[in-house]
Amino acid sequence: MASTLYDYCRVPMDDIWKKDGDKRCKLLLGIGILVLLIIVILGVPLIIFTIKANSEACRDGLRAVMECRNVTHLLQQELTEAQKGFQNVEAQAATCNHTVMALMASLDAEKAQGQKKVEELEEEITTLNHKLQDASAEVERLRRENQVLSVRIADKKYYPSSQDSSSAAAPQLLIVLLGLSALLQ
Repeated sequence: MASTLYDYCRVPMDDIWKKDGDKRCKLLLGIGILVLLIIVILGVPLIIFTIKANSEACRDGLRAVMECRNVTHLLQQELTEAQKGFQNVEAQAATCNHTVMALMASLDAEKAQGQKKVEELEEEITTLNHKLQDASAEVERLRRENQVLSVRIADKKYYPSSQDSSSAAAPQLLIVLLGLSALLQ
């Protein structure tokens, strides 16, 4: 026979509640004692911890920890600023070194160019000294010729000839022109 949804208990309900009631009371009593025991086991250390946590020594320790954290934070900030400053100084030093190297290279180039210019000027001075010596020698030669011509003219003055005075001035003019051309070279 198939079971139906309306099965009913053949035992009277009072008996079931009575038998189950004793078991339930014992179970509830056991659970209550267990909960009370757990509360006592966990509560006692919690109370001890609360008392110690609110003690003066614990508060002082907490204050000291907070001060250490603040000091550490400030020191960390100062360290970061110092590192940034150091990096900036390093960058400036690198720039300065680069500038010094560039200036040294420029100075070396200027020295080489100056040395070359000095050598050119020394060569020019030597050339001009030779020209001056040549011109001095030419002037000296012309001076001697002038003296010779002056002596001849003086001799002609005392002993006039048939040549006119314009022909006597021609050698002097020639001497002056030769002297000037030698000086200008």
